[in-house]
Amino acid sequence: MKIAEAMENYLVYLMAEKGDSKKTIDAYENDLHQFLRFTKKEQAEKLTLLDYEDHLAYLTSEGLSKASLSRKATTIKGFYRFLKNEGVITVSLGEMELPKRSIRLPRTLSDQEIRKLFGSVSTESYKGLLNLSMMELCYSCGLRVSELCNLKIDQANVQDGYLKIRGKGDKERMVPMNRECQSYLTLYLKERKALKKTKGKNLFLHQDGSPVSRQYFFLALRKYGKEAGLGENIHPHMLRHSFATTLLENGAPIRQVQELLGHSKVETTMIYTQVSTRLKREGYDKAMDGEKGKQA
Repeated sequence: MKIAEAMENYLVYLMAEKGDSKKTIDAYENDLHQFLRFTKKEQAEKLTLLDYEDHLAYLTSEGLSKASLSRKATTIKGFYRFLKNEGVITVSLGEMELPKRSIRLPRTLSDQEIRKLFGSVSTESYKGLLNLSMMELCYSCGLRVSELCNLKIDQANVQDGYLKIRGKGDKERMVPMNRECQSYLTLYLKERKALKKTKGKNLFLHQDGSPVSRQYFFLALRKYGKEAGLGENIHPHMLRHSFATTLLENGAPIRQVQELLGHSKVETTMIYTQVSTRLKREGYDKAMDGEKGKQA
């Protein structure tokens, strides 16, 4: 595979999977162009661990700040991981440590914002019912967008209310779905069954029978976010973040949340406890400020 094609595929993946802003995507693109100019390789299959190490050594010698170095290293590491998952390369950067930097807390949506977002979708059409079913499932089950789009119809037990998810590392987990999910999925499956033809066994299909892509769902979610007055930066992973934070705010044990999210390490899930604590503090401050206003 040509390097340019591999890089373009990775940038599309970042946009659809993580919903990164145009500014962030542009920064990643510049980092990758710089890396690829350094390696002078034309085929993605030729990339090696030494290319990564030599490039970071060069950047360090140029006196880059830790923040810039960490971002560039993260971009390249993510690029390698993407290529490995796609079967393009076999090299892994999993054991390589990145330069230390501050942790950025994930953005979440409040209950009110979720209601606004979901309320902006009309289910009068097949497309609307498809989109809302996906949104409900993504949020209520805390799915990664790749897990959502790759779901097969036999992985969803709508009657009993659970999903059988095959996540990262091919690990399987059972995730319950709420009654609203069951309701919308039941309606959607009735319409899906009426399709003239289906291409594959994916749960979520367009009207022509083709599977829904990550990029499609990302763009649909962004459109509904804008229509709901929530801005253009709403993305699928934000629904997963909101799912985790909602559970923790309502007293769910951290280990249970870890299992539902499919995290291999509890440390990864711990980031959401910081978000939950921050939101509780903001709620407390708002309530106390209101109380002070009454007393005044």
